[in-house]
Order: sequence, then structure tokens, then C-alpha cells
Amino acid sequence: MYRRLVFIALFLTFTVVVLGAFVRLSDAGLGCPDWPGCYGQLSPAHASEQIAEAVAEAPHGPVSMPKAWKEMIHRYLAATLGFGILVIALLAWRRRQDANVRVGIAIALVGVVIVQGLLGKWTVTLLLKPAIVTGHLIGGLTTMSLLALLALKAAGGQRYGVSSGLLRWARLSLLVVIAQIVLGGWTSTNYAALACTDFPTCRGSWWPAMDVANAFHVVRELGMTAQGDLLSNEALTAIHWMHRLGAAVVTIVLLVLAFRLIAAGRRAMGAAVAGALVVQVCLGIANVLFSLPLPLAVAHNAGAALLLLTMVVVNERLLPARQWGWVGRRKHENAYA
Repeated sequence: MYRRLVFIALFLTFTVVVLGAFVRLSDAGLGCPDWPGCYGQLSPAHASEQIAEAVAEAPHGPVSMPKAWKEMIHRYLAATLGFGILVIALLAWRRRQDANVRVGIAIALVGVVIVQGLLGKWTVTLLLKPAIVTGHLIGGLTTMSLLALLALKAAGGQRYGVSSGLLRWARLSLLVVIAQIVLGGWTSTNYAALACTDFPTCRGSWWPAMDVANAFHVVRELGMTAQGDLLSNEALTAIHWMHRLGAAVVTIVLLVLAFRLIAAGRRAMGAAVAGALVVQVCLGIANVLFSLPLPLAVAHNAGAALLLLTMVVVNERLLPARQWGWVGRRKHENAYA
């Protein structure tokens, strides 16, 4: 049951992350402007009168029945996931002597989910502040990564002893992917994905005019500078262009990792890294060339999650067999004491 729940939760987390991107990209993040219900009701159907009034006041505003359902379905799935993770933590604690259970990670996941719930609330109540929305995305991907570690341990499988140089490069690759995902989240939450509509240049230049200071000022309202002025096109350009530069760095680092994995005899891993990278790069370019169609934009978010999962699996499997988590190491030592 524990193993099945972990894998179900991992799949559900991926679904919630992708659905969250769909909600954000379809401008449904404020489809229900309160939390956790919709106008204090269990579902949009129960809040139909309030939604109709909001639509009458602002026909093109953030509230509508379809947007409300998108938002609430995302919340229902997230709540289900949170309950599932709590059950996983309880089962992990009961089976803490099992070498295939990482009780420390399972308990940490409960804390992550609590923070995620708060970030989900603040995303709505603080009106889509970029820092909060980006943090919410990072929290979802953190949840997914930790569940992947639980799933890998629960499934067993082999760890490969590789050279320390290759292991360090794999860790570096994971870090640059994480940094790029954060940049991508910042680009999306600031609606800067179309700040550059040409490729490979931006606004016809290899180094366009940019306002980096305001672009990466964290504490501010959506579309505004910290001083309360409208965020300029130069600031949006800076956000977009930095994400592109990050993509170039990720491409170089991950291609080196893929070739090193293949050279070390880990051809399947190398092919998985290269394949996930190529798909993600192509989706990113297509989003620019085709002006961010919703299916491609959501697919780009899903590709980022899959690339992160790939890097988590690679890093876990490349660890020497003798390396364990802190709980697992203690059990391993006690077994031979």
C-alpha cells in the first residue's frame, strides 16, 4: 500500500503542477477570488449567483464560471494530494525500520505541503504577486522531487558507482535545471513570455535594452515596480532574455552530462537526459515562434517538470551503493552491528 500510494501521489503531483500551469496561463488564477472555497461555497455551482454578478460587473474580468471551475478543480486535486501525503508520512513512520522507506523525506513532505497550502492561499488573496506565484510553482516541483525520491527507494533498483567527476557534473546539472525552472517561473508569472517575439534574437538584437533592476525586484505587485510604477517593456525583456540565456547554459551543461553518461556506459540515462532536453528546448522555441499558444505553453511547463524528474532520477541512481539517507544509513549500520 505504501509503495502504491507513493507512486499515485507522484503522478498526482505532476498532474497538479501541469494543471496549475494551465490555470495560470488561461488567466484563471483568480477565477475564485477567495480561499479555500469559491465565494465561501464548496463549488462554483454553489456560488453561481456571485459569479454571475461578478461577470455582469466585469464581463472580461478574472471571474467567470469556466475559470472558477478550473481554479477549484486544481484546489480539489491539491487537497487530495495533501491528504495522500499525510497518509504516506504516517505509513512511513509505521514502517520506519524498512530499508526501502525514507521516513525523513516523508515527514519533510508534510511540512512542504503545509507551506504549499499557504502559498496557494496567498496566490489568491495577494492577487497573483509574482514572488508568491513563483514560490508556489517551486513548492509544487519540490513536492514532486521528494516524492520521486520516495518512489525510487520504494521501488528498489540499482545504484551505480561512477567517478566523482561525473557525479559532481550530474549535481551541477541538477542545480542549473532548478535555476532555469525558477527563471521560467518568473517569466511566466510576470507574463514576460512574449516580451521577445523573434528568435534567436530579441527585438532584433543580441543584447536588447533591458531594465534588470526592476525586472528581478522580488517584493512587488504584478505588473508594477517596487515604487508602484508600471513595469516597463525593458524590464519584461530582461526577464525573458535572462531565461533564454539560462536555457543556453542548461543546454550546454546537460549535453555534456549526456555524453559523459554515454561514455561511462550509462547509455539509457544519457539518452533520457538528451531527449528530455531536446524536447524542452524545441517547446521553448515553438512558444516564441507561435506566440505562446496555450497547449504549447502548458506542454513547456510539463516538459520542465519531466526534465527535473529526469535529473532527480539520474542523480539518485549515480550515487554509490554505500550512500544512504540519514535514516537508511543508521538502519544499514545497525543491521551489521
